[in-house]
Amino acid sequence: MRLLLDTHIFLWVVFDEPELTDEARKIMGAADAIFVSSATIWEIAIKARLGKIKAAPEKMRNAIAESGFQELPVFARHAVGVAKLPLHHHDPFDRLLVAQAIDEPMKLVTADTQLAVYSELVIQI
Repeated sequence: MRLLLDTHIFLWVVFDEPELTDEARKIMGAADAIFVSSATIWEIAIKARLGKIKAAPEKMRNAIAESGFQELPVFARHAVGVAKLPLHHHDPFDRLLVAQAIDEPMKLVTADTQLAVYSELVIQI
């Protein structure tokens, strides 16, 4: 099973946050590969600049490989996939992650309850 981590899940892993549940750790431990979208680093960069989170984008980029994860680039087909999604969720980063998970395909691991309506590929923890 291949996993794509939502931004908050990736941050919880990097900072070893208690919000990362045992269930999430078990799912990740059973994965064949874990991916972090380049859009996640973009989101972190924007939110860090706005003061919404305390995470250095360069360190987070490096943390992908340091965590044993792989970077998933954003391809044009992923952007096209966003246009096909119903407007259940309005966050552009989350919508892009859903589109990537559907296109690749891989499971998207998130704590966001609103994303589960998009696909059986969304694992809400």
